[in-house]
Amino acid sequence: MKHLLKIFTLALIGFLVISCEKDEDQAVLGQGTDPVISANKTTIVLSSSTTASEAVAFSWANSDYGVSVQLTNQLEVAKKGTNFNGAKTIDVINGAKVYSMMGADLNNLILSMGVTTATATAIEVRLKSSVAGRTRYSNTVSLTVTPFINGPVYTFTDLYLIGDATAGAWDNLATNTKIYPLVKTTTAGTYTYTGYFAQGGFKIIKTPGSWTTQYGAGSSAGVLDTSGGSGNISVAAAGYYKLTVNTSALTYTFVPVAAPTATYTSISMIGPAAGGWSTDLDLQKSTFDPHVWTKKNVMLSSGEFKFRANHDWGTSWGVAQEFFGTAALGGANIPLTTTFHYDVYFNDATGDYSLIPVN
Repeated sequence: MKHLLKIFTLALIGFLVISCEKDEDQAVLGQGTDPVISANKTTIVLSSSTTASEAVAFSWANSDYGVSVQLTNQLEVAKKGTNFNGAKTIDVINGAKVYSMMGADLNNLILSMGVTTATATAIEVRLKSSVAGRTRYSNTVSLTVTPFINGPVYTFTDLYLIGDATAGAWDNLATNTKIYPLVKTTTAGTYTYTGYFAQGGFKIIKTPGSWTTQYGAGSSAGVLDTSGGSGNISVAAAGYYKLTVNTSALTYTFVPVAAPTATYTSISMIGPAAGGWSTDLDLQKSTFDPHVWTKKNVMLSSGEFKFRANHDWGTSWGVAQEFFGTAALGGANIPLTTTFHYDVYFNDATGDYSLIPVN
């Protein structure tokens, strides 16, 4: 009986101690205070020469809960006046009370907000601080940032289809968004295009809106002529064909191929270059060839991406090659070095893609 009484007494004491500790923890943690943030600059003009230099530094006093706690801090950055809807977030190292942002990082961040020109942009920054399910926000810091837009190092020559056998018809205007490019290959001077052609004819041009330079049918089958008097390359019957062009040898082949069997509701880009791994950037399906998808004059960020079908990872394409190539199903991420505006073309039947900088 004495042993039972001792056991009961010890258990009661333990319960009271634990209860007191819980009550004490709840009382000590409290609601906390809002963090306070500041920046060492309010106006920033970026340039290609400042990419590796500090653009701005933020410092802050953490939320105070009256007890030592492990805070999770993030900087939130948004265009002024958006109330931080769709804000970009930057994770901060645990325990840090300062964050230095380099010129290249800030420039890419501003451009990723849809800024398309090198003009002064008003942004707001705040600190989001979380612990134990509680979140506190700091005051808001306002900055004016002028980004720069430098094009990528792009040394390739592009060629385009034109003619009534193609999506662009004979409308040779620089504004014609249906003039599709051939796909460059790793062999200089060699290009291909696989897709639907209507009955009619076509030529190949170097620059939409100009007939210089052009390639048309020459004096015999399979020979190209670069003169203004070149003939149209004839398409006797509508269908799917593969065109291969060699501008060095001035030759071409044009052979029928089987029509694709798989069709998709949507094709999108996904990854940091296109906005992140949780957001799809949809391409537009061609009304001429349902296997050709485009996105014109879109701002992409330095990073990587893939193409995928129907907003699902069940069908995706990639390859570790910048600007152009043939992406494989389930292949590697496609790299993109420079934040800039690009015209994007993708063929879901072949995996061929082109990213062409917009001057």
